[in-house]
Amino acid sequence: MSKVSTEVLQPYASALMSLAKSNNLSEQFGNDIRSLLSLLESSQELRQFLANPLIKPDAKKAVIQQIAGEEMNPLMRNFLRLLVDKGRILFLEGIGKQYLTKLRELNQTVLAEVTSAVPLSDAQMQTVREKVQAMTSARQVEIETKIDADLIGGVVIKVGSQVIDASLRGQLRRLGIRLSS
Repeated sequence: MSKVSTEVLQPYASALMSLAKSNNLSEQFGNDIRSLLSLLESSQELRQFLANPLIKPDAKKAVIQQIAGEEMNPLMRNFLRLLVDKGRILFLEGIGKQYLTKLRELNQTVLAEVTSAVPLSDAQMQTVREKVQAMTSARQVEIETKIDADLIGGVVIKVGSQVIDASLRGQLRRLGIRLSS
């Protein structure tokens, strides 16, 4: 872990988690954070705007108010305003990811990063979920998907530091090693 993540991300993510727990909002905060993260991921402009030290805090708060909207929990909106006041809003993505990690621990959920050549069907997602559950004995499995056409076929599943390469590219690579040895 880098210095930034331990000194900045952890304390804020922990504070947010204790706020969530004491108000029975851990799931709702999780949903709020997921939508914020996907917004940040899809908008470079927003990321640059929030990270720009020359933009006045009030302007940042106004934008946050707009993107948070009414459906976001007021406590979450206050937390975002606090991040602006403390000059920490540029770490929102990192803090959000840390929070989701804490939420998964709380729910005994593991994150499986699944990379496939083509989008997986619901049935395939369920199969991946069951395999990962059997492998980790977690209560739930959260799946994050990525598409990589270079895989040709099959999937690569990453759970923590464990990688299961069931892609055609991986199989061909292993075959190549076997053929050449």
